[in-house]
Amino acid sequence: MAATPAPHPQAPPKPTWDPRDPVRPLLRPTIRIRLTLLYGGMFLIAGILLLSIIYLFTAQTLTNSASQLPFKIVAGQVQPTTSWCVLPDKGTGEQFDAAVSVCLRHQSELALEDLLRRSLFALLGLSIIAFAFGYAMAGRVLSPLGRITRTARQVAGSDLARRIELDGPDDELKELADTFDEMLERLERAFTAQQRFVANASHELRTPLAINRTLLEVHLSDPGAPVELQQLGKTLLATNERSEQLVEGLLLLARSDNQIVERKPVDLAEVAERAVDQVRAEAAAKGVEIRGERSPAVVQGNGVLLERIALNLLQNAVRYNVPSGTGQREALPGEGGWVEVSTEAGHGQAVLVVTNTGPVVPAYEIDNLFEPFRRLRQERTGSDKGVGLGLSIARSVARAHGGRIGAEPREGGGLVMRVTLPI
Repeated sequence: MAATPAPHPQAPPKPTWDPRDPVRPLLRPTIRIRLTLLYGGMFLIAGILLLSIIYLFTAQTLTNSASQLPFKIVAGQVQPTTSWCVLPDKGTGEQFDAAVSVCLRHQSELALEDLLRRSLFALLGLSIIAFAFGYAMAGRVLSPLGRITRTARQVAGSDLARRIELDGPDDELKELADTFDEMLERLERAFTAQQRFVANASHELRTPLAINRTLLEVHLSDPGAPVELQQLGKTLLATNERSEQLVEGLLLLARSDNQIVERKPVDLAEVAERAVDQVRAEAAAKGVEIRGERSPAVVQGNGVLLERIALNLLQNAVRYNVPSGTGQREALPGEGGWVEVSTEAGHGQAVLVVTNTGPVVPAYEIDNLFEPFRRLRQERTGSDKGVGLGLSIARSVARAHGGRIGAEPREGGGLVMRVTLPI
């Protein structure tokens, strides 16, 4: 019996209004209103502080200017107190007034320069404080988006039980989070139903095919059966075997589209060796040489599924093999077709490479090879080389392990298949 998935925490309360309703509450604390009030308030406070500082500096400058005149009166005589204030010893009253005006104007210029310098320092300090405060406030306002992003990344790792459960004001971000939670709930139900269907289909489809195979094998084991009936039985057995392969491929493809939850250390070199052992007899029958160096490359994953990648690639490389220099003709026993299988690890990833001699593959047909039931210049049916799911399954398994698979034409014919998995 399949394990019941653990219930996720209860979702947060939904908004009191319908998000699809075009008429929404006027006093709803939307992000626009909150940002407007926040930055408008920050600008107002900064302006008040700047005006207050300038006012204090101006008052201080005026007080200093009034207490430190550029001249003083001693014994009825006007004497300058600074070097830049020059008063005539003799002259008319108009000349004396003009000299005093020059001294006072120069003192005002000095006071304005001092006021400007202090105001610029005050503006610089307030700007630094405003930027720091604005950065902190922007991070606080946008923190729900970071929470939504982190949850989405966790869900991308097939953890559909995750929920955002955003609390706070009923604004656009909470509406987005609640909508995302509802979508995750529907996805979880859909994936659970899919897993249940795959489990049921695995049993319902395999059982009748296994019964048919058993009946046909028992019938073929009867030495007294007519030759025509034996020939028909062999044909039906081959058809049944093809149907079993198709069912197994479809079920494996459905399972491998999901992420791998239970991972164990798997050496790609060992996986490749097991796959080579399984296809060695078929390769020898076709005169295909299997070679290559397989260095240790340990990854975290499912060994059975990873072995399926290597086996599918090797089977394709052997079955669609032509000896080098013979054009499109398939390899015959004793001819020089070859398959090279190598593994290596480096730069945080493990690589499995399968190279073979084979027919010339146009670059524009590479992507089609990974589609289900697609073969190079082959129809969907009528081939004894497989059911057209090998590379589709290999790509799905690689994606489920967080890796990728790619192909490129080999010079002279054949393909270079490269599987890259994270270590």
